[in-house]
Amino acid sequence: MGEQKVSILKDEKQMQRFVRSLLDDVQALEYMLENDWFESGITRIGAEQEMCMVEDPTLKPAPIAMKALNKMKEYPWVETELARFNLETNLNPRQLKGKCFRQMESENRRNLKKIREKVQELGADIILTGILPTLRKFDLEMHNLTPKKRYFALMESINQQLIGSSYELRLSGIDELLVKHDSPLLEACNTSFQVHLQIEPKDFVKMYNIAQTLAAPVMAVAANSPIVFGKRLWHESRIALFQQSVDTRTTHDHMRERSPRVTFGNGWLKKSVMEIYREDIARFRVLISGDVAENSIDMINKGETPKLRSLQVHNSTVYRWNRPCYGISPNGKPHLRIENRVLPAGPTVIDEMANTVFWIGLMIGMADKYDDITKLISFADIRDNFGKAARYGIDTQLTWFKDKKTTVCDLILKELLPIAKKGLAKFNIDKADVKKYLGIIEQRAKLHMNGARWQLRAYTKLIAETNPDEALSCLTAAIINNQQKDIPVHKWKLPNLDELKEYRPSKIKVEEFMETDLFTVQQDDIIELVAEMMDFRKIRFMPVENTKGKLIGLVTLRLIMRHLMKQNKLNNKAVKVKDIMIKKPLTISPDATILDALGIMRKSEVGCLPVVQKGELVGLVTSMNFLRISSRLIERLEQK
Repeated sequence: MGEQKVSILKDEKQMQRFVRSLLDDVQALEYMLENDWFESGITRIGAEQEMCMVEDPTLKPAPIAMKALNKMKEYPWVETELARFNLETNLNPRQLKGKCFRQMESENRRNLKKIREKVQELGADIILTGILPTLRKFDLEMHNLTPKKRYFALMESINQQLIGSSYELRLSGIDELLVKHDSPLLEACNTSFQVHLQIEPKDFVKMYNIAQTLAAPVMAVAANSPIVFGKRLWHESRIALFQQSVDTRTTHDHMRERSPRVTFGNGWLKKSVMEIYREDIARFRVLISGDVAENSIDMINKGETPKLRSLQVHNSTVYRWNRPCYGISPNGKPHLRIENRVLPAGPTVIDEMANTVFWIGLMIGMADKYDDITKLISFADIRDNFGKAARYGIDTQLTWFKDKKTTVCDLILKELLPIAKKGLAKFNIDKADVKKYLGIIEQRAKLHMNGARWQLRAYTKLIAETNPDEALSCLTAAIINNQQKDIPVHKWKLPNLDELKEYRPSKIKVEEFMETDLFTVQQDDIIELVAEMMDFRKIRFMPVENTKGKLIGLVTLRLIMRHLMKQNKLNNKAVKVKDIMIKKPLTISPDATILDALGIMRKSEVGCLPVVQKGELVGLVTSMNFLRISSRLIERLEQK
């Protein structure tokens, strides 16, 4: 959870004060490291659970965070997140030993049960998933920003750094997503299970480099975020989506490099954690100011441990996938942690714990097995592995130690699981727990199945049976059902349409069910071409657009038939699209509802509505779209 007492930098003096405080914090941290102030001899773990809230029964995002929190005032461990449809909980730090993972799992279950009960009173439910399948682009508009000072300050500050005119998403998987957005709130698509591992300063360099190396295989087997706005994209689309959502850069006609604030890093850590903090100050401008009362240098001189709030505020605006964290232990001594941010939320609580146990076991086991991991693999390879794992998940082929090529599943089964088991044994982790949690990882690798692969298979099956909106709702319902049954994802069956107890399409927007894979013509094309295209594609309506994508007309099958009938009686001259097209067709906005579209088409007795935004053709609604939806509704009624 980020520091909430922050504000936007309003003037030069405020910036100077905060930067001085930030530099003081760096100096104080370096002094504490050099003079052995840090806690040692104990290893703790912790985690943060992010989740989405969805409306019942539509399973669309439920922007009720403030109402929900008002009902949960007695729960100090639950907090807001960036969007109104997200919540986050902090799990208690606990010492790494014995049954700590079982205890963490039980705590998380209790928390989620309490939250679900309160949220259900508001007509909603919760879901754990990397990216909510039913999330729509318009859900990420600023009206859904959680009304907290920190979030407004962060959004405004990131917007001020924007070089281009908008934020852009560009991802390609089975489908392709190319879309612009006007705010960095796109970041709120992502929900994760962030795991913290306490590290002694003397071991931090070694352990951080191990964490970087492990990011790819651990993320690949845990991937659970393949669907964005109804598009099947990367297995862990959170990675690209997070980077691009706050990426203020744009293309130039020169080769100057600028790093995104969401970053894997640029090289190995060599001497100290200070290298990361210093690089992030040097590379990334301060975005927000902390309301800082302490003077860290004065506190050091008094022998008191400072909270380093300025450093923590700045650190919270640089999103490394393995992020160093500073904190103060209950005994008053400072400590360092590595925060693993690559793990998605879900598919179930037990799957999340399996991911956590696997990562922590590997961190310890790798540290025992290898003195310096940087001598076995290059940084270029681990960064490349990270990108490939985000794209292909459990299907990834990695470059491993000494340039070995291996699949994720083979690497896990043959090398990583034995290392993780040894690492956990070092801390006397309960053997039954090790068997249970690592057994889940083992089964995923053997069955070649994780959350991402299940979602991709399930959604592909469902969209062959119904419209995309119902398919996404059904997919979401199946995820919630399996989570409540607590079935690990490798045992999930593919869903059927009856997973969704009720389907209400009346409130969906035009952009959610319109056709976007369009065939169009231009006004100077000959009618014969149009007729052949309509025959080839078995379509009855052909939008006419100019070279800039602006709608300028519409040709219908009826117009084509009328022309062909007249052609027999007239001279055989070339007729162009502009000669017969409807020059001012009825159109509709993508923000309109399905009922708006139905009303216009019924009243005007038309079978097609081009969907237009600022004059640009963005989709098409035809009577066939309504036929698909109504046929499913009739089938549901018959089943009841």
